[in-house]
Amino acid sequence: MVVFLLVLVVVLALLGAVHWYVWRRLVRDVTTAGSLARRLGTGVVVALPLLSLAALVSSRAGAPFRLQQAVAWPGFLWLAVLLYLVLALVVGEAVRPLLRAWTGRRAAVAAPAEPVSVPVTAAPAEPVAEPAEHVPAPVAGPRESELSRRLFVSRVVGGSAAAVAVGTVGYGTYGVLRGPRVKRVTVPLAKIPRAAHGYRIAVVSDIHLGPILGRAHTQRIVDSINAAQPDLIAVVGDLVDGTVENLGPAAEPLARLRARHGSFFVTGNHEYFSGADAWVDHVRELGLRPLRNARVEIPAGFDLAGVDDVAGENEGQGPDFARALGDRDRARAAVLLAHQPIVVHDAVRHGVDLQLSGHTHGGQLWPGNYLAELANPTVAGLERYGDTQLYVSRGAGAWGPPVRVGAPSDITIVELASKQA
Repeated sequence: MVVFLLVLVVVLALLGAVHWYVWRRLVRDVTTAGSLARRLGTGVVVALPLLSLAALVSSRAGAPFRLQQAVAWPGFLWLAVLLYLVLALVVGEAVRPLLRAWTGRRAAVAAPAEPVSVPVTAAPAEPVAEPAEHVPAPVAGPRESELSRRLFVSRVVGGSAAAVAVGTVGYGTYGVLRGPRVKRVTVPLAKIPRAAHGYRIAVVSDIHLGPILGRAHTQRIVDSINAAQPDLIAVVGDLVDGTVENLGPAAEPLARLRARHGSFFVTGNHEYFSGADAWVDHVRELGLRPLRNARVEIPAGFDLAGVDDVAGENEGQGPDFARALGDRDRARAAVLLAHQPIVVHDAVRHGVDLQLSGHTHGGQLWPGNYLAELANPTVAGLERYGDTQLYVSRGAGAWGPPVRVGAPSDITIVELASKQA
């Protein structure tokens, strides 16, 4: 408990410092003291993190689903904007002195020249009419000129950072709401019989139905999978962020998934935040077959197994490889559905030929992929671990901000290739 409180204090302090930095660069430095713009900007910088906090805790606090939806969009989007805003402003710190030096040189060139006295050598022959009195325009003093240049530089850097952040998040949001693209990967397996050559498994993970991604998102995924006409469909966890009561209607299109050997489901860590047992029962009603530390023989000539997510260990469940893969015929190929890639070493020990996983989102928001690499053996794509191949999908949805940058969502058609073909 003490460690949790210390971590919470550190996180809150860090968020406070980040928001102070954003306020300083985007509000204080680009507005004048006491102005309406400064008061409005300060109010926005205070309100947005409060909305983000509400978006993060409203679901687990049991808030009404309408309220969850109301705070989710602005709250989660602000977290994504904040990330790229801070990155852009940090880059702007390097640009700022160069821009100030450039504006200083331009100001020096544009400064009026000192008047030059010219001696009169001879009186004019005729009287000359005195010119009308000339009143010179007021010239800003050095301090006023410096303040004006600083304000100009701050507005250029701050405006550019805001444009970059909003543009990046806008494009990343469009990518999620458009729906995942279908990609195809061929995986050769030595134990697959010739009759199974070309067998296609549609792998979809991390759909993350919730206050933002709902029924329309599910329907896009179902349409994409059915259009690919797979032989088998594997939903490898993190289907939802919420209860069956709130999200049951959003999941209903899953009942229209079509594959000749059926659709299968394993739990992800987010199912255990949302009522795993209730969701397992619900997806079964929708026509998906849950594999909870279980195995089934596929007529094409290989075994399909599935294990519960490691998050289930907190509820006395979790993965049981002996139960899912014990006393099987190891002459047959085994394909394992497991939400998190980290269990691949258990898969290797139990003679799994191919593990299909998700969980990482491919990092979802660059540079999050570097953090994901610290916690996962593979972040995205196909890699080999001993005699086991591991394929990790980037997922079809998004957690938190409905935004992806540098990690586009996908549904993968894994085509098994027999070395006997």
